[in-house]
Amino acid sequence: MGIEKKLSFGNLRKTVSKRSIEIPEFREIGKIKYSLHDACLSSLGMMFFQDPSMLEFQRRLQNAVQQNNLQTMFNVSDIPKDNQLRDIIDNVPSEELYPIFTDFFRLLQRGNHLQSYRILNEWYLIPIDGTQYFKSEEISCPCCLIKEHRNGTVSYSHQALCAAIVHPDKRQVFPLAPEPIKNTDGSKKQDCETNAGKRILERIRNDHPKLKIIITADDLYSKGPFVEALKQQRMSFILIAKPTDHKILFQQVLNKEDMDQANIIEWEDKEGRFHKYEWINHLRLNGSQTSPTVNFFEYTIFKDEDTVVYTNSWVTDIHVTHDNVRELVKAGRAKWKIENENFNTLKNYGYNIEHNFGHGQKNLSFNFFIFILTAFFMHQILELTDRLFKEARAKFSARKEFWNQLRCTIRVIIFRNWESLLLLIMKDSSEIRAP
Repeated sequence: MGIEKKLSFGNLRKTVSKRSIEIPEFREIGKIKYSLHDACLSSLGMMFFQDPSMLEFQRRLQNAVQQNNLQTMFNVSDIPKDNQLRDIIDNVPSEELYPIFTDFFRLLQRGNHLQSYRILNEWYLIPIDGTQYFKSEEISCPCCLIKEHRNGTVSYSHQALCAAIVHPDKRQVFPLAPEPIKNTDGSKKQDCETNAGKRILERIRNDHPKLKIIITADDLYSKGPFVEALKQQRMSFILIAKPTDHKILFQQVLNKEDMDQANIIEWEDKEGRFHKYEWINHLRLNGSQTSPTVNFFEYTIFKDEDTVVYTNSWVTDIHVTHDNVRELVKAGRAKWKIENENFNTLKNYGYNIEHNFGHGQKNLSFNFFIFILTAFFMHQILELTDRLFKEARAKFSARKEFWNQLRCTIRVIIFRNWESLLLLIMKDSSEIRAP
């Protein structure tokens, strides 16, 4: 099978099917009505088409003509009822779904699609950042994070730390398995993003033992304990460092500037803006002799001599030079791609990431979040590698219009496979007819 075939919708779906079949059965044999596979692939189908009502419409098709698109496209033998689906997915250990992300990564890697994602010749850039995907003052479960507000109310939330392989010049991002930020049984202490950060570093390294990785993250992570955790996992880093949170570090920078020991590059662009790169190697992160040694760099854009358009600063373990400072700045700024191309897309472009598909008492909310990310990963791969998908998408000016057409079409027409659906919607709308 050619590598492009391995990255087709059908083979990506089979990859998820294989992992779903391997999940250990946790139910009593006599009480099993719907398979784990059918529950998982029904969930994936719902997220893939970004349609909370998909299962209902496909059950109607099944009742009418004894066939449905979950069956033909996702190999679902029997669509679970909503309550039964939630009960099954709630009890699936989330760790059983993590390998799907590594499987997709390996397929991209074997097809050489990740070669162009390397920066500084050999490194892969992985931003990490937290996101909240559920919040309520009424619905809760034992895993919820709890926040007491000044007005006396209490809110419950679910958050996750996400990671993705990105490149500063490329639109597609490839998510890795997320890490839940949640309370655990027997612990009275609230979980936090930095603890989740240390856990996700360990899991990424276990999943990709030989990958050369640069982690980029915001100011929350540019602290000694997290830098030491990065070193333990053999990962490099580019972490935002703000003057308000790193006063001792910036005092060292000022001292070096006063002694003319800072390196500076300045240039003017075609719009008349001035760009300034400044860097200093071998500083102590917090000033003490036991704190990690880091290299500092800063980037500022001026509209004129007195007006700052943009400024940011970072610390890294990579030695900064005239030759690499521009690329390091691009890599540091690419941290925002996990918010723009990942979180913003998931929240505002149809993925319903904050929709309450079902909360559950164990893993339901987080597992549905995993299936959303899995669907998003599939879409990113298809956007990058699938010619038919790209041609069909090009027929529509807006992404939302494209997916609305897909959803409407599969509600009334049964297709033998995904490719048949794409071929139909590529025709003029006047040619589309329900049977």
